[in-house]
Parts: sequence; C-alpha cells; structure tokens
Amino acid sequence: MATKKQSAKTFESQLQELETIVEAMEEGDLPLEDALKQFEQGVKLTKNCQQLLEKAKQRIQVLSEQQELVDLDVDINEDEDAD
Repeated sequence: MATKKQSAKTFESQLQELETIVEAMEEGDLPLEDALKQFEQGVKLTKNCQQLLEKAKQRIQVLSEQQELVDLDVDINEDEDAD
C-alpha cells in the first residue's frame, strides 16, 4: 500500500521529502533506529524518483520522435508543393 501512496506523490514532493531526510541525517542527531528508518525511506524515494525520471525521459523521446515524423511530413509536403 505504501508503494501506491508513493506513486501518487509528485516527483517534486518526493524530492523535497528526500532533501528533508538528507538534512535530518546530516545533522547527526537521530537515534540509530530512526536514522535507519530514514535511510530506508530515502532509498525508496530515490528509486521512485529515478523511475519517474526514466518515464519522463521515455515520454520525451517518444514526443521527439513524433515531432521528427511531423517535420518529415512537412518537408515532404513542401517538396510536393514546389513541383
């Protein structure tokens, strides 16, 4: 259930949560058990953010490829008009 909850969060909110965890751990005031929990949560957030970035990268690639096809269609149409 935690995975569904995390996937519903935005990339930005997860990144902010990760930054908060890093700051808390850098202070060094957390008891060991809390630090381990925070570290575990940070790993989960990092993996989820990486997955979201990969999905965004794939979407950009698809959109770029579609744009190239549109550009090719425009070039072909322009050539036909020139005849």
